Amino acid sequence: MLNSQIDTGSGGFIVWSMKREDFIKVVGEAMDSLPKQFRCRIRNVAVLVKDLPTDQAPPEHGQPKRLLLGLFHGVPMTQKSVFHLPSGPDHIVLYQKNIEAICSNEAEVREQIRRTFLHELGHYFGMTEEQLRGA
Repeated sequence: MLNSQIDTGSGGFIVWSMKREDFIKVVGEAMDSLPKQFRCRIRNVAVLVKDLPTDQAPPEHGQPKRLLLGLFHGVPMTQKSVFHLPSGPDHIVLYQKNIEAICSNEAEVREQIRRTFLHELGHYFGMTEEQLRGA
């Protein structure tokens, strides 16, 4: 089991969290699990882990609020051309506290990291929200 802690938040809810280094390790496992045919097509993409989006207040556990779990920043592969001037690496951001807020144990966090990473990678490959919801 990865190092974790169970904490009772201010509202008395049980909040499950994972150490940042363990969270990053699970992200790496999700990347490594990609089929070679996809892995070899990923170019110049950084994967970052942040606590929360900059414009979001900390989530309150148990609230029926939609939380942003991840975000792709960059130009989708389907829109790049030889005329595209790179402005630095594209990047995928996973928001650790939001992912943890919707999970109740390590297995759920691991699965949600994988699902969120794959979702944002879908945007990198040019898929829309509608296409990803149907996938």
